[in-house]
Amino acid sequence: MAKKMFLMFNHSFSNAQEQQADKEFNVKKIIDMPVSLKQLWQQIPAESATLKNHLAPFKEWLCEHGRKDDLVLIQGDFGATYLMVIFAFELGLLPVYATAVRKASEKIQSDGSVKMEHVFNFCRFRKY
Repeated sequence: MAKKMFLMFNHSFSNAQEQQADKEFNVKKIIDMPVSLKQLWQQIPAESATLKNHLAPFKEWLCEHGRKDDLVLIQGDFGATYLMVIFAFELGLLPVYATAVRKASEKIQSDGSVKMEHVFNFCRFRKY
């Protein structure tokens, strides 16, 4: 049965990721968060003692649009990610995250500082 994948992360979803989602999980529709939710996900408040109110709109979005066995790609602030993964399981959704091969290089600059460059290549999705 064809599934949907909801995106709860701060990056662009690549063609390689879309192909892997289809190949591994039979995902036929990718659903990005509305712009207002994307902005909230990018600004998880560090000063808040709890994320309950902040995460309510994300929970409402998944409740309204998600169906049992749909996938949700969740990555971001550690606490928000943890809480949303638990919530996804409660809804019968399959929470996943993207893994990547990371290549780093460093170059010593003329002033003695070190310039680091990181290149990430998507590898696969992993279930939480």
